[in-house]
Amino acid sequence: MRDTLRRSRRRLLALLGTAALAMAGAIALPGTAQAANVLTNPGFESGSLSPWSCTGNLGSVVSSPVHGGSKALAGAVSSSDTAQCSQTVAVQPNTAYSLSGWVRGSYVYLGVDGGSSTWTSSPSAYAQLTTSFTTGASQTSATIYVHGWYAQGTYYADDISLDGPGGGGGGDTQAPTAPTGLTSTGKTSSSVSLSWGASTDNVGVTAYDIYSGANQVLSVSGTSATVSGLSSSTAYTFTVKARDAAGNTSAASSAASVTTSAGTGGGTGFTQAAPYLYEGWGDPPSPSTVMSATGIKWFTMAFVLDSGGCTPAWDGSRALTGGVDQTAVNQIRAAGGDIVPSFGGWQGSKLGANCSSASALAGALQKVIDAYGLKAIDMDIENTDEFENEAVQAKILTALKTVKANNPGLRTIVTFGTSTTGPTYYGNRLIEQAQSLNANIDVFTIMPFDFGGGADMYGNTVAAAEGLKTKLKSTFGWDDATAYSHIGISGMNGLSDQSETTTPAIWTQIRDWSNSHHIARLAFWSVNRDRGCAGGGVVSNCSGISQNTWQFTSITAGFTG
Repeated sequence: MRDTLRRSRRRLLALLGTAALAMAGAIALPGTAQAANVLTNPGFESGSLSPWSCTGNLGSVVSSPVHGGSKALAGAVSSSDTAQCSQTVAVQPNTAYSLSGWVRGSYVYLGVDGGSSTWTSSPSAYAQLTTSFTTGASQTSATIYVHGWYAQGTYYADDISLDGPGGGGGGDTQAPTAPTGLTSTGKTSSSVSLSWGASTDNVGVTAYDIYSGANQVLSVSGTSATVSGLSSSTAYTFTVKARDAAGNTSAASSAASVTTSAGTGGGTGFTQAAPYLYEGWGDPPSPSTVMSATGIKWFTMAFVLDSGGCTPAWDGSRALTGGVDQTAVNQIRAAGGDIVPSFGGWQGSKLGANCSSASALAGALQKVIDAYGLKAIDMDIENTDEFENEAVQAKILTALKTVKANNPGLRTIVTFGTSTTGPTYYGNRLIEQAQSLNANIDVFTIMPFDFGGGADMYGNTVAAAEGLKTKLKSTFGWDDATAYSHIGISGMNGLSDQSETTTPAIWTQIRDWSNSHHIARLAFWSVNRDRGCAGGGVVSNCSGISQNTWQFTSITAGFTG
């Protein structure tokens, strides 16, 4: 985890530059017609793009990932084309319309030609965009569009809705009757199944729109649906509206309130706020002083390396017991706290790479476990010798499985780098090997920094964690709550190696997000650097920014999981 001060790590993504479009304010006008979705094929459930058209023939209908139903739009953005997909519809003059849609990808825009627009960056999950506009005094058509941004990868869009009184008059204006008897027919920790009685219409019902509260979450053609992607042990209220081919929408059905089941995968039952403390450099502070000032209880002690012959030692050179590291451990425990040693890091002679076999590595880990009576250990897997070596990954995971079996109650943590959208190839491979080896890892901790200077550290951290959650769900079959309970975040306070800035305010946001999603672990590099030195650069004993002494540690102490 270090070069001069941490890990000057290669990162996959550079800072993205974008131009933001301004969102125009809606002008609310009175209307007498009932609101309806004016768009045709709004959820792409027909399986074709029509009547949407996409620039450069870059649009297609896909089956995954979708927000609702079984289909969604994919726009294959290129370096010269934003893959804009649009639909022109009839509208009434001098009338207010509300435009919304669900999108996923880096920098996705939703708007109306000549009017308002909005955008978001949500690479790992669907997010809803909403904007409003008012037609001109003689306007009878509007072109709705969705697009990505140059060279930012494929975007996805689904369940786009333009709510208003419909076209310029004439034709079918009679709305269907409201669906009846809405009820829940089943539930899990992440989904609810619903059914209802059919509506009637003078021409014919073409779709049913399912709402969770005020938000449309699904559109189907039949009289049953399963809403997925929900949180466990959470109350939801659903209603359904019927819609005909002309866009006339019924009144809402009666409401059905359902509470999802508790998480079925079983969380780790383990939470840990444990910033890194390193006795090897950076004017190491007295841990008891830091604990008294901040309320922190756990520290991640760095780093246990190989002193030769698969023999563990602090920093590869300081004796495992009897030195400054044990003195720090003794202080922490005397003050009511505890430690988790971190094995590995960015450089140095690492046990994972140098021990000849998984059993030899397990023996080295056991020496440290025995020396300190540990409750948890962390394997910081980095660089080409461990992280980018699948055989070494497997060796480390097998050794962790062994020591966990030999030490009932021991918690195992793996820490590794990430992209802004979740695990890289080697991170995904690590997770897949953990599953195939049945390693039973308690916490997968990502290090969301060194993305490139000037990055959105809060947004990228959340996106990376959500990407990790998605990977854990797909690999282990967990629901959201269980996946979150196996996630850790290890940030870098102040300036990172690539001069990204994480301020105390940003770290507070990250901590609050971590608490609200009940992840397992929060750490940062490092307590040694948790002192202000605005303009001081990236150094070992201060953060390079203006801050109070031990401010990041105090914030981290508020992590409750």
